[in-house]
Amino acid sequence: MNTSYGLNELNFEKTIGGLGVENHQRQIPLIDLRAFDERREEITEQLWQAATNVGFFQLVNHGLTREDIQAAFEASERFFAQSQEEKAHYALKDGLNVGWEFKAQVRPSTGTPDQKESYQITLPHMTGLWPSQVAVPEFQRIMLSFEYQAWRLGMKVLSCFANKLGFVEDFFTQAHDRTSQEYQSTLRLLHYLPLENVEKQSGLWRAGAHTDFDCLTMVFQKTGQGGLQVCPGKEAKEANRQEWSNVEPEEGIITCNIGDMLMRWSDDKLQSTLHRVRMPTATEANHSRYSMAFFCQANKDQLIQGPEGKYAPITARDYLLQRINANFAGKK
Repeated sequence: MNTSYGLNELNFEKTIGGLGVENHQRQIPLIDLRAFDERREEITEQLWQAATNVGFFQLVNHGLTREDIQAAFEASERFFAQSQEEKAHYALKDGLNVGWEFKAQVRPSTGTPDQKESYQITLPHMTGLWPSQVAVPEFQRIMLSFEYQAWRLGMKVLSCFANKLGFVEDFFTQAHDRTSQEYQSTLRLLHYLPLENVEKQSGLWRAGAHTDFDCLTMVFQKTGQGGLQVCPGKEAKEANRQEWSNVEPEEGIITCNIGDMLMRWSDDKLQSTLHRVRMPTATEANHSRYSMAFFCQANKDQLIQGPEGKYAPITARDYLLQRINANFAGKK
């Protein structure tokens, strides 16, 4: 690929690709949010250490029930079970992270389409994109409830980072105002496709190596549906040290990573983390993989600049638009 991007984050992604080296010994920090208000200072320190050194961490006792997570997964599977013709009614809107896409995302790291389909929920732009009660019963109700719960949890985690960066505690909550028409946080439902003849699919990935656009990503996985791999920490930026570790899926655990927007906002103190979804093994090939991700993305009118002013200010609107356009440049 000869494409050149206006953001260093995207130009870095172009340097990533290939199988790399796998490291099965690395541990991802596990953080218990039990009694959050009483343990806030302790939890803040744990989050800060994980986010500055690794960029990836997992949450337990986070407040979202397994029943609510399971209900969201079941609704997601009902949505993707519709025919291609039906899902085409909810097609991705140009320049907006909203709607359904099928193999439309091409990562700068690979230049090939991710082997998946996804459906993005971004609240201010959902007109005409909700399936009917007949098509997918209770889908809108379940997803609106789940989106709100995920947003609340994301704001709780981000409030800890706000404290450490010297911002007021609700700084990021205000920057992700859910009631604003400028809101652009996104709940993404993902269906990684079952594939045949995996050994012949050279150069393809279920999701190519990338860092996320946002401030904070929270990933929900289904037990037994693996494939997510991470290359955490500062070593990710060093071409000769990139080692990939599996993130074992478990429905009660939420896997989180820092995104490029928050790395920039923190003057690079918080580490954005490379991750990918590998192609299935021969025994996994004929099975789907489902996951859900909530992306805390600051409202469009928010100005992103860290307390030390390391980078020139940029609006969240312009930042996200550059990232979306780079990833969906080939969308028909």
